[in-house]
Amino acid sequence: MSIVTIFVQSENTSSERRFDKGISIGNLKTKLEPITGIPAESQLLQLYNGDTLVASVEGDNYMLDSVLAFKQRNKLGRFSDAHSTTSDSYTFEDEAENIKVGDRCEVDFGDAEGLKRRGTVKYVGETKFKPGYWVGVQYDEPVGKHNGIVQGEQYFSCPDKYGAFVRPNKVKVGDYPEEEFEEM
Repeated sequence: MSIVTIFVQSENTSSERRFDKGISIGNLKTKLEPITGIPAESQLLQLYNGDTLVASVEGDNYMLDSVLAFKQRNKLGRFSDAHSTTSDSYTFEDEAENIKVGDRCEVDFGDAEGLKRRGTVKYVGETKFKPGYWVGVQYDEPVGKHNGIVQGEQYFSCPDKYGAFVRPNKVKVGDYPEEEFEEM
């Protein structure tokens, strides 16, 4: 099951909820009705990047898609051509210096207000898939991309869909215990 985190905002509420991305937009609206108090047929769903409106979500039969997949398809945020050029020329060695394997961490994506993931550092160093220093993280929930193997190279080991590589400047190490999550 792939999970998508949605930040729900209406006049009456503001909260973070997690849903299976295999749910249709119509079913999502039905689940949001008791949270927001707005009838499903009257809801207007919009996708934001920070304070910027990216798209309105229309069509109740469409499946919920992750913001990550949307950004990849539309080359937004860290997937834009301008962003990748800047990141590839900088090695992030100084930021990686204070991160150690075994540290508890919080990954701050910075793209959407409050979008953070907790996990454990499993790898710190250079990789074959992209230049510079990277941090391999095992997330506390299955929101990753792999199991520690990227392009046939094993950097660390974790359950499938729990592993991810992020730049060291996105990782904060410290006392970050596992969070309890509510099932919807």
